[in-house]
Amino acid sequence: MSNFAFNNPAFQKQDPRNVATYPGASGGQPGMQGAQAASLQHGAMDAAANAQLEGMYSSPSAGSLETDRMSVEDTVWKTAGLFAILLVTAAVGWVWSLGGLSLDPRVGVSMLPMIIGALGGFVLAMVITFTSRKKVRPALIFAYAALEGLFVGGISAFFEVIYPGIVVQATLATLAVVGVTLALFASGKIRASKKATKVFMIAMVGYLVFSVLNLILMWTGVNQNAFGLRSVEIMGIPLGLIIGVLVVIMAAYSLVLDFDQIQQGVRNGAPRKYGWVGGFGIMVTVVWLYVEILRIIAIARGSN
Repeated sequence: MSNFAFNNPAFQKQDPRNVATYPGASGGQPGMQGAQAASLQHGAMDAAANAQLEGMYSSPSAGSLETDRMSVEDTVWKTAGLFAILLVTAAVGWVWSLGGLSLDPRVGVSMLPMIIGALGGFVLAMVITFTSRKKVRPALIFAYAALEGLFVGGISAFFEVIYPGIVVQATLATLAVVGVTLALFASGKIRASKKATKVFMIAMVGYLVFSVLNLILMWTGVNQNAFGLRSVEIMGIPLGLIIGVLVVIMAAYSLVLDFDQIQQGVRNGAPRKYGWVGGFGIMVTVVWLYVEILRIIAIARGSN
């Protein structure tokens, strides 16, 4: 029979006691009646098997809830939820920093939300990064999103008072970079590679050393420029603009790594809870990208 439901060995073995009931066996009329009964029985089995298969094909495929496995759709929803938390607390950080909704440059900007968000977010990021291999704690990731929102709201308010309209510019630029990177990754035109990842890691270490050195020089008063070493001009171009463009490229590649990790997790059948880790990784990269673009625009407008 062509129906694969009957490929079971149980349907391949013949029982000598039932041979007489099949057509061509001896036994005359009783054999014919048995053949008719067997034919009806097989017809009923075919119909039942076909109905079962049709039901299986027409039913919706099992999702991440049924399989408890990581999926792209589930990870997207988790990521969207984390960004929703970030946006809510970013609004809180914005209002808190300004002491209201005023954007009057004469209004003092409180740095407290930015500091709380930056320090708290950094500590939680380290905890989540080094403990998620053993256990994923969504509550910690929610808390991280809330703290990152305070930081984003605080730093956005600070720059908006000095450079009106900069937040809208940085937000649109960030969305453009994320959208283009996602589209290129989805089309298969860009992929993470071992060689590119090695270069990325070397560049990250170099950028980290530069950032720490620049911070020390600014704190100690050795360099009193608004952006420290980033304000130094090379052939009339602020160093911050050159480094900023390179960092945006690095952040875009970091997004590619995030997307690739999520894809690998889905392909390997990782538990559904790791969708939170994927969302966490994307959030870290997007916030980093936004802050870098914010700084690039501020340096460009400041040099004018």
